[in-house]
Amino acid sequence: MSIVLQARGVTVALDGRQVLRQVDLDVSSGEFVALLGANGSGKSTLVRAVTGLTPMTGGTVELFGIPLADFHDRHRLGYVPQRSRAVAGVPATVHEVVMSGRLARRRFFGWSNKADASAVAAAIARVGLADRTRSALSDLSGGQQQRVLIARALATEAELLIMDEPTAGVDHDNQESLAELLGGLVHDGSSVLLVAHELGPLRPLIDRAVVLHAGRVAYDGPVEGLTGEDHAHVHMHTGAPPLPEGLTGEGVWR
Repeated sequence: MSIVLQARGVTVALDGRQVLRQVDLDVSSGEFVALLGANGSGKSTLVRAVTGLTPMTGGTVELFGIPLADFHDRHRLGYVPQRSRAVAGVPATVHEVVMSGRLARRRFFGWSNKADASAVAAAIARVGLADRTRSALSDLSGGQQQRVLIARALATEAELLIMDEPTAGVDHDNQESLAELLGGLVHDGSSVLLVAHELGPLRPLIDRAVVLHAGRVAYDGPVEGLTGEDHAHVHMHTGAPPLPEGLTGEGVWR
């Protein structure tokens, strides 16, 4: 199984404060990895660093075996930012937002073509919004807005989806829909790195969980090694616990 994302020793400082400290992270082809942790643990900073949106002060990142600085096939990577940041004040329709995802596949700016139109229509249909194509983003519910952002990433025909808290502020029904959608994508061969506070309906899909605490990897292993309803905060307030019963191999607390 090939590695689509490999991060080694990723260190990030923001405004003079160390946010990430020597973080290692791998995502393999077809793997669904959940990145968990409390607020301020560095989850969003890590996904922004591995996509090149936040500069690193140390460490290396490779995407599909290519160093981040030399990676130019941006269409292979689909990034879904936090909804609150991405949709604020956007005066655009569903179609326009999703079409913007096709820019990663173009060498030059210009008119969209039949391939673009087909990919956009397919992405919108896949997230269940075919009947809202011409709707303004501001007219949609939070769950629908999240699906639009996912469709934008899908329109690039990405092989790796990196999603920053897609379930935040989304009701249970929309979380169920998201789980069904992502399950289908992974089944079709896509890889997913997803930031979350809690897993909910996504839990059965997760191949591996990585927990960040104070900018470091505190746990890397199967979801079964975590306990409690809110996996992002499990054991984070009482220090590192003993190895959970039955947890062996690569699933370790650090």
